[in-house]
Amino acid sequence: MISILQADGVAEEQQLSAMRARAAQNNQAVEQTVRSVLERVREEGFEAVRRYSLKFDGREPYEVPRERLEEAYRACSPQLIRALEHAERNIRDYNEKLLVQTAEWTSPDGGRVGRVVRGLTRVGIYVPGGTAAYPSSVLMNAVPAKVAGVEEIIMVTPPTENLSDPVLAAAKIAGVDRVIAVGGAQAVAALTYGAGFIPRVDKLVGPGNAFVAAAKRLAYGSLDIDMVAGPSEVLVIADGGANPTYVAADLLSQAEHDKLASAVLLTDSMELAWAVDGEIVRQTGYLERSEIMECSLRDFGCAIVCSNLDACVALANEIAPEHLEIVTENPRALLPKVKNAGAVFLGSYTPEPLGDYLAGPDHVLPTSGTARFFSPLSVDSFRKTMSVLEFDRTSLEPLAEEIMTLARAEKLTAHANSIQVRLEG
Repeated sequence: MISILQADGVAEEQQLSAMRARAAQNNQAVEQTVRSVLERVREEGFEAVRRYSLKFDGREPYEVPRERLEEAYRACSPQLIRALEHAERNIRDYNEKLLVQTAEWTSPDGGRVGRVVRGLTRVGIYVPGGTAAYPSSVLMNAVPAKVAGVEEIIMVTPPTENLSDPVLAAAKIAGVDRVIAVGGAQAVAALTYGAGFIPRVDKLVGPGNAFVAAAKRLAYGSLDIDMVAGPSEVLVIADGGANPTYVAADLLSQAEHDKLASAVLLTDSMELAWAVDGEIVRQTGYLERSEIMECSLRDFGCAIVCSNLDACVALANEIAPEHLEIVTENPRALLPKVKNAGAVFLGSYTPEPLGDYLAGPDHVLPTSGTARFFSPLSVDSFRKTMSVLEFDRTSLEPLAEEIMTLARAEKLTAHANSIQVRLEG
């Protein structure tokens, strides 16, 4: 069951405060441990990585041979390989259409200006092990990097006894260059500073546990990261004509991630809210992860009945959800009003799992309200730009006096001199 609230300016704010609090939890013990790991690896290099890997994972780090990826590819069912390759094609096609190219033009003052766009040199992808090994995440992280022109993609994953065949097959399909069996904060540290055969990377992406998330947050600045992801979330805006079976199924599909996941329905129909609640009870009865779903819906799930759909959108913009489904008679009519969301799914036949696996846009999305200022992972995440300027004497001279005036106003006389010597030369 989910709680059903009538929006009155107070009830919904209390519910939103609880959702925000779950994302703000900060385990000081975890951060202290991670900070120590980062410091030791920075100072001692691979020996510290090896020591922590033995302590936390029971195995030394090692590089996974290419033959193992080929073996994993062959071990997967043809049906799974077809699905992974279909997803790879769609992700690649989507990102190729987003590519921003190098551009130059003549400025109003007659010089040449522009920018050069380059792919990053080396990128790391963190892939969790055990039951949290998701081949779809390998594709979603690696394929945009490949399209961006990243020269080398390094995938790290914990050195479990049996590395996941689907994950290794996805690495092969996505074009990952190297796979290294190392996990946890020590993997993040190794990729941040470089350690033995584990190279330093320019950017690290991919999900992980609390230790990995804390390590990424602390390492940021020494390298770039995608984001510090919080618990997963979905928000559905639905009118009275929406199918409650579909809406309930989509809320449950997100609630099954973990007990901190959030699933929220915003609607202008009390009747729909009750119908969705009934469907949640019915469907939870036959789904495998019912205990997790019941816990997440009890603590962080709700249906909020608003006065109209515009009020639903306004509240959704305040929440800034990771996934936003709009299941109304005319969902595109609401899209121009949406300001804050990681990904928007329009209509009854565009469920969130479509985006998770096959549609093409990335499923690495901003969570915990950070869609107010963060964007989804894409090819843009793996590229950087350099400004380019080219003036000759003819185009510089008319600007000289104003440049020197500005430099002298800032008391930077050497700046002004750099222009003056050219006028006198």
